[in-house]
Amino acid sequence: MTPWTNWAGTAHARPRRVHRPADTDEVRAVVADVAERGSRVRPIGSGHSFSPIAATDRGCDALDLGSLTGVVSADAEAGLVTVRAGTTLRDLNAALDVLGLALTNLGDIDAQTIAGAISTGTHGTGAAFGGLATQVAALELVTADGSVVRCSPDEHPSLFDAARVGLGALGVITSVTLRCEPSFVLEALEGPQPIDRVLADFHELADTEDHFEFYWFPYGRNALVKRNTRRPTGTRARPLSAARQFLDYTVMENAAFGGLCRLGRAVPRLVPSLGALASSVLSTRHYSDTSHRVFATNRAVRFVESEYAVPRESALDVLDELRALVTRLRHPVAFPVEVRVAAADDVWLSTAYGRDSAYIAVHQYVGMPYEEYFAGFAEIADAVGGRPHWGKMHALDAERLRDLYPRFDDFRRVRAGLDPHGVFANAYLDRVLGPVG
Repeated sequence: MTPWTNWAGTAHARPRRVHRPADTDEVRAVVADVAERGSRVRPIGSGHSFSPIAATDRGCDALDLGSLTGVVSADAEAGLVTVRAGTTLRDLNAALDVLGLALTNLGDIDAQTIAGAISTGTHGTGAAFGGLATQVAALELVTADGSVVRCSPDEHPSLFDAARVGLGALGVITSVTLRCEPSFVLEALEGPQPIDRVLADFHELADTEDHFEFYWFPYGRNALVKRNTRRPTGTRARPLSAARQFLDYTVMENAAFGGLCRLGRAVPRLVPSLGALASSVLSTRHYSDTSHRVFATNRAVRFVESEYAVPRESALDVLDELRALVTRLRHPVAFPVEVRVAAADDVWLSTAYGRDSAYIAVHQYVGMPYEEYFAGFAEIADAVGGRPHWGKMHALDAERLRDLYPRFDDFRRVRAGLDPHGVFANAYLDRVLGPVG
């Protein structure tokens, strides 16, 4: 058996065997063999989910899609690009650059595979924009009986609505067709503002900025506010100099911040002072660059994370309660809270299904206690109908999640029809979706 762990060290498994298929036929052969044995198999991507969504049960197999990469076809005029499932967002962005195209919106990490990112509901920020799944035009997947099925709004539309955020429960995605747009430049303005002012202006900022988010540093007076503005085609990019990039990202955001976190882990009583210090030394950046270079940043400091999508109108109440919670915790919080927004969508298991949403993500530095913090935050979010990110840490089960998703039972029916014996199930899916059948 081969040990497997995710990026944050919050999920572990020992698959009976790790398969590395190079094409769809090899995926079909693995799935057929597993189904014939009456066993289970889980597709694994880059391991950037904090939940155990990719973990295999004891004695079951894993499918590493890391060799299933690259662009299959592209229609630059129509903006449609088909890419193999194991392609990372970083590599996809580079390939789209060559084609003069870009994804409309992205999250701030680009290490995930495209299949893993859409399957867990990865999103960026922007009140007028949906998550990555809303940019999907079609999917190809291998189902439990070894069939290759293509779905789109016109072809197996119910499967398409379910599979765009499918949790890896419906089959193994082998390719994704994305609706892209011409490459564009983002102008970025990032800098500190008093947290009370940011909260007072929250809805105005969300409505007037193309892509708005902020990081609140517990124990500090300032938040780091990020405003990204989309610029017209042909706008010349004015990126940060190499020296400024090295100073801001390599030195300050990774090395220096990582050092503060390690010190706080070693001497917890210093964390509030260190958090106040981090908040007070935030600098301002004003630059522009190709969109994906602005959306995504390198994260070298490891952390654990829980995130909930709450109705946007409830965001300020949730943040008020979260700020009060932090003052009551037995263990201090070394990492900032991230707040983003997104438009409502129609993807069945999307955390933004049917409602404009605010995403509030809480973090803790690896190796520091987080259980009380995350549980307290979950209680606050649950009181307003918060939906947990599928790839991040939470304790909800199918009984509660059914209340939060109007199409939950529709998803379960699609799953039962495609995988009646639970070939793609694992303990996490058994908890959040219930047993198959």
